[in-house]
Amino acid sequence: MLDPSILREYDIRGVVGRTLTEDGVRAIGRAFGTLVVRSGGGSVAVGYDGRLSSPALEAALVEGLKSTGVRVQRIGLGPTPMLYFATKHLAAGGGMMITGSHNPPEYNGIKMVLGSKAFYGDAIQGLGRMVAEQDFVTGEGTAEACDVAGVYIDRLVRDLPAGRPLTVAWDPGNGAAGAVLRRLCERLPGRHIIINEKVDGTFPSHHPDPTVEENLDDLKACVAENGCDFGIGFDGDGDRIGVIDGDGRVVWGDQLLIILAGPILEELPGATIIADVKSSRVFFEEIERRGGKALMSRTGHSLIKTLLAETGAPLAGEMSGHIFFAHRYYGFDDALYAAMRFLAVAMTSQLSIAEMLNALPKMVNTPELRIDCADDRKFAVIEEVRARLRGVDGITVQEIDGVRVNTADGWWLLRASNTQPVLVGRCEAPDAKCLGRLTAELARQLTLSGVDPRAVGH
Repeated sequence: MLDPSILREYDIRGVVGRTLTEDGVRAIGRAFGTLVVRSGGGSVAVGYDGRLSSPALEAALVEGLKSTGVRVQRIGLGPTPMLYFATKHLAAGGGMMITGSHNPPEYNGIKMVLGSKAFYGDAIQGLGRMVAEQDFVTGEGTAEACDVAGVYIDRLVRDLPAGRPLTVAWDPGNGAAGAVLRRLCERLPGRHIIINEKVDGTFPSHHPDPTVEENLDDLKACVAENGCDFGIGFDGDGDRIGVIDGDGRVVWGDQLLIILAGPILEELPGATIIADVKSSRVFFEEIERRGGKALMSRTGHSLIKTLLAETGAPLAGEMSGHIFFAHRYYGFDDALYAAMRFLAVAMTSQLSIAEMLNALPKMVNTPELRIDCADDRKFAVIEEVRARLRGVDGITVQEIDGVRVNTADGWWLLRASNTQPVLVGRCEAPDAKCLGRLTAELARQLTLSGVDPRAVGH
């Protein structure tokens, strides 16, 4: 039996030695290998990140996979998107990445793809049932080392155009992107400064989550000290990107999407660009203004990846820094490839990234607000808020993911996290006075449902 807490919406994740064990990972390998065999596949690509527990968990996973008769293609240490790439490049029946993403060092987990599709939600719960029922096929599989880093880097730089040389700071945060970043930067024009490069599962420099602004302090300092055009950071497994402009400001995920969408909409007028429900009103208005179709999605990288495939959109992303290019690429979230496309925009534009940011309409907004709420209560709270808002004059409510409430002052959002016992809120307005009214209303709704609203600032 697996600890049910490790079976998350988008991946498997838990505390090593407590909820996530080598025996459990071995059993997950047996279950996933069984699915690959039953779907007609014969091989599984496997990689791992830089966490201290990752090599041992990878070895256990390989044992489990081999016991089902599949051929295991071990790509070794690297970022998660390199594993996604390897699954495509090696024509594998599935892919499994040992990674704890941006969680604290004591965590680890597994991200998966089956065939060419994201593996999430009910499929992960089904994997847990297979383990509980010992529903496995048996066979004599093999394992082989596959060095894909070189061809992965070749693919990353392939879409980079000629342009003006830039000075760029890079911060992989001692995460797995550091395993390939030096070789990548050696292929790029301009000057490139890498900090916190050594892969270290204790994350000695800072926590590897670029959506938290304090984790970008090293990158901001490097940009300032070296007069960089901008800086690029990655999360622990390299599937999320963070950007600092030349003036030291964060380019948030929705702003980054606007910048990346520019050249695509010039090439493909009317194309659909997808962003998650937490994104600014500015994103949706700017994409429409530039001739595109802006589509709002539920939050969650697996959900957006699936929607991208269903709609045929060339580009999608979310506030957390997952960016998905189907335009000239494979449609999975690859922060290193997103960095190359960002470089391409900067190298070929007459404007600096800071000037592009200055040109966007200015809004006042809260950061992502994380409000403690028990797992067995959080979805009920959303339903209660939704019911109270029905029929209220002067507002419109979008129910794609939780409630996004549009008012004369701006908008506020409340949704239940799929991965943690929290509610997630955000508010945006044209000025501080309007923002104050929005946050007050969000806090009021939380209070009415018996939830402590202090995280909102009230």
